[in-house]
Amino acid sequence: MYEQFRAKAVGVGAEVYRFETKREALDFVLPFLEKEGLADAPGSYAVWADSPFLDGLDLKALQQLPGLRFDVSRQLSSQAKFGISQMEWAVADTGSLVQDQSAAEQRLVSSLTEIHIALIATGNIVAGKAPLFARINPKTSRYIAFITGPSRTADIERVLTIGVHGPQRLIIVFVDELGGERL
Repeated sequence: MYEQFRAKAVGVGAEVYRFETKREALDFVLPFLEKEGLADAPGSYAVWADSPFLDGLDLKALQQLPGLRFDVSRQLSSQAKFGISQMEWAVADTGSLVQDQSAAEQRLVSSLTEIHIALIATGNIVAGKAPLFARINPKTSRYIAFITGPSRTADIERVLTIGVHGPQRLIIVFVDELGGERL
């Protein structure tokens, strides 16, 4: 299902990568941030929402990277270039990511930044919406967001514009080691 998801997501403008371990994913994400202009200045911050991906990582060492922040707020997110969050599901037949965004920090990092880096367990790819909805509990998932590619809109003249209502780029990073629900 990964290849199907990848084809659909790339087709709508996302960039998709896959790594076996969290370490390999981190070795991709950190140089990516630096290459794309991470700095300790407004317009260049990276805000990283709390997630299981961070479990076991040395956050103090990561905070030594100028501009990388874990204290997500509305103000900081609006001044950040990068937002990093972990998604719960990936839907293969649409190339969409799905996240319970009940926590405000999840919404802030995935919608206010120019570049959204979405981390996801490879094992949480579902074939379509029906198997996804069978796994979502409406009693505990109050704010579900579907993300399909970078933000896009077309005005009345049908001129496509990327990044008006959200990130201009969506970087999806699958991590096999994160496990997930094997389907």
